[in-house]
Amino acid sequence: MDKDRLLWIYKTMNEIRKFEEMAVRLFEQNKLRGSVHLYIGEEAIAATVCSMLGDKDYITSTHRGHGHGIAKSGDLKKAMAELMGKETGFCKGRGGSMHIADLDKGNLGANAIVGGGIPIAVGGAFAQSYKGTDNITVAFFGDGASNQGTFHESINLASVWKLPVIFVCENNQFAISVPVSQSTSVKDISIRSVGYDIPGVTVDGNDVLAINDAMEKASERARKGEGPSLIECKTYRWRGHWTGDPEVYRTREDVAAWMEKCPIKRLKAYMVDQKFATSEELEKIEEDAGKTVDEATDFALNSPEPDPATVMNDVFFVG
Repeated sequence: MDKDRLLWIYKTMNEIRKFEEMAVRLFEQNKLRGSVHLYIGEEAIAATVCSMLGDKDYITSTHRGHGHGIAKSGDLKKAMAELMGKETGFCKGRGGSMHIADLDKGNLGANAIVGGGIPIAVGGAFAQSYKGTDNITVAFFGDGASNQGTFHESINLASVWKLPVIFVCENNQFAISVPVSQSTSVKDISIRSVGYDIPGVTVDGNDVLAINDAMEKASERARKGEGPSLIECKTYRWRGHWTGDPEVYRTREDVAAWMEKCPIKRLKAYMVDQKFATSEELEKIEEDAGKTVDEATDFALNSPEPDPATVMNDVFFVG
């Protein structure tokens, strides 16, 4: 990996972390519309995967989707405004935390339905294939979604039609409060690729280099028209399922052990060791990320509420 992309990934990971930490504070101050599902601890996946995508490549996201949206679009102001339900948000305040989309940057949208984004990604990949482009689609989803019918149906069709889609499973060990060992029949979710005759691999979801290696292989395959791949990234969410989660289903010791595997600290240590950057340079990036989030927060707090007269605008019904 070249220095510029590593620095971009590091900056993006820090922006996601600072954004999520700010979201917690705003929730506690009752300045957000509803709760939020935080991505803290999983930043390496979104940042690394999206570092390999262009604006014409698509992603679909999940209820825990702030990190994906930030990594794909880079617009923290619109993201924060959307969380606050403001007119200046990505979806004019109508989508909120779980429905952020940015079509201009290829983000087809987060989805509150578990597994709901996976078939949308297959649709996006079909469109890319039909148009004859070399663009690709990435479907982000969790371990819980891998047990949904949408997962199996989508991978089957993508394999049959050799669509340019990469299925990225963010296995953060829990589907709400149920550990993956109690909900999933296989130790590694990636092994399910065998049933659909596509490549599958499990990697350390806190290791940027491991994620990058898997994505390079999968994206090259997809862009050549050779079909989909399944990448399972094993990681851990530091916070509860949502901001009000009592977290009685896991121990503080387990959380602390995973926090020691922090993906941001891990990449920082690697970059310093390999002389890609100094500690001082990386600390400046961390500081700048905090300032960027502060600016986004000020922008959102000072943005207007949606006009009630426009409540039916941009609302569609297909019967």
